[in-house]
Amino acid sequence: MIDEIKQDAQERMGKSIEALRSNLNKVRTGRAHPSLLDNITVEYYGMDTPLNQVGNVSVPDARTLAVTVFDKSMIGAVEKAILSSDLGLNPASQGTLIRIPLPPLTEERRKDLVRVVRGEAENGKIAIRNIRRDANSDVKSLLKEKDISEDESRQAEDEIQKITDTFVKQVDEILSEKEAELMEI
Repeated sequence: MIDEIKQDAQERMGKSIEALRSNLNKVRTGRAHPSLLDNITVEYYGMDTPLNQVGNVSVPDARTLAVTVFDKSMIGAVEKAILSSDLGLNPASQGTLIRIPLPPLTEERRKDLVRVVRGEAENGKIAIRNIRRDANSDVKSLLKEKDISEDESRQAEDEIQKITDTFVKQVDEILSEKEAELMEI
């Protein structure tokens, strides 16, 4: 019973780490990366379709993204979707190819992005702590129902805390990597 609670907590904390990584991938650094456009959707025949399903995203150089649209009639819609995204990018089309130059980040913008990244990391830690709280309350309910002893309860809570510490440390490592990436010129 206790093992199931720990296993569930570990799986949920792992999902929190994955969600954090996904959120941090959305934060733009100075370098071009195809994942930058992952969250952009284009209206394609009345349905919102991810950009990577209507075109091929590539990186011709460190400061430029290129989108090769499969259907020529979709070029305007793709440009509009990129412009209306909150990334602050200005696409320029050349036939079926849309070039997206990435402006260099200013020092002030880098510091703002570091602040955003720290906020995301803190949200990740909060999610992990909430999972710990849930797991501990499950252990306490087992104790209350006399399914486990107080010693087993204390030991389970210690083990849950160790799991939590491991995942919080992972969040800190991910955060420091992303901060270094953002401050790199």
